[in-house]
Amino acid sequence: MSNSPSAEPDFSIERNGADIRIALRGAWTIAGSRALEKAAEALGAAGKGAASVAIDFSGVGRVDTAGAWLIDKARAQIAAAGSATEYQSLDADQTILLREAAFCEPEPARARRVNILLHILTQLGGWSVMIGGNVLTGVAFLGELAMATLRVTLNPAQMRPTSMVFHMEHFALRAVPIIVTINFLVGCIVTQQSIFQLRRFGASTYAIDLIGVLVLRELGVLLTSIMIAGRSGSAITAELGSMKMREEIDALRVMGMAPMDVLVLPRIMALVFSLPLLTFVGDIAALGGGMLTAYLYDGISAESFLVRLQDAIGLNTFLVGLIKSPFMALVIGMIACIEGFRVKGSAESLGRQVTVAVVNAIFMVIFVDGLFAIFFAGVHY
Repeated sequence: MSNSPSAEPDFSIERNGADIRIALRGAWTIAGSRALEKAAEALGAAGKGAASVAIDFSGVGRVDTAGAWLIDKARAQIAAAGSATEYQSLDADQTILLREAAFCEPEPARARRVNILLHILTQLGGWSVMIGGNVLTGVAFLGELAMATLRVTLNPAQMRPTSMVFHMEHFALRAVPIIVTINFLVGCIVTQQSIFQLRRFGASTYAIDLIGVLVLRELGVLLTSIMIAGRSGSAITAELGSMKMREEIDALRVMGMAPMDVLVLPRIMALVFSLPLLTFVGDIAALGGGMLTAYLYDGISAESFLVRLQDAIGLNTFLVGLIKSPFMALVIGMIACIEGFRVKGSAESLGRQVTVAVVNAIFMVIFVDGLFAIFFAGVHY
């Protein structure tokens, strides 16, 4: 075997009774990774069973970190089998390399003993801190939004009606088809199931009362708000997050413009104006679906449906849903803007904050709806 620096790694064995001398040759480098690995495996197997093993480096042309690590790994395997091991004919560089790249058997991972009660309390504490931080952030953001609204109210020249109308077109006008479709289908489904259940008691006409009250007080505004949270809320977060990534928001501040006035206020005001309109459209679509289903499944004419509906609901039933909608729009807009400003400099961060914004907005919409339900029940409205 050649001892040239480019030769493949190899070795020869000299036996002297129970002692073995292994003479290494060739280049023990990563360049010949497959041959290096095979030679190291053979080296580890060759020395097993001997009383002592000497590894001679006098014939080694080149050795790098990978070769030194594999050689020392083989020596460790031989030593673990009960043989005394040593290196011979090392120069200064090889001595340093073997010392720095020495093989170290990784310690097995120890199973951590977890106190279940302590773990649960830790998780609850972490969630409490997170929720508290989000509440404080929301309150601070609401204060900034109130100040921006006051500034614009006192100085109408700072208003941005063009931006507001542009966003209303995107949030309201372009959302009408999906809002109408969803509410129409839900109105059909609720009416159908109501007729099926009430027919057993001979009271299928009361399905009109049920669909009227349920849609106008709860379902219309709730479904519309959830759709807007997923459609427009995610769009706001993505827009502001992209601007944050491209440092456009910092550029606005450098130019002396407040992002709250330029970016946030027009979007939130557009949402506050758009959601009541969409809620009204969604209510009409759901009642239309209920009217069609009542005719198809129970033969109730449109005239009879409307007469029964007028007897079942009052003005307060209609106003409850509209009163809720601006507050839900405010919650959706605030969460979307807060999460948009939290985006860092990566696409992963943008996707994560958009997801968080949609989930939090939907949760808060349902939570606010529950608070209003308790409030209106308490005041008998």
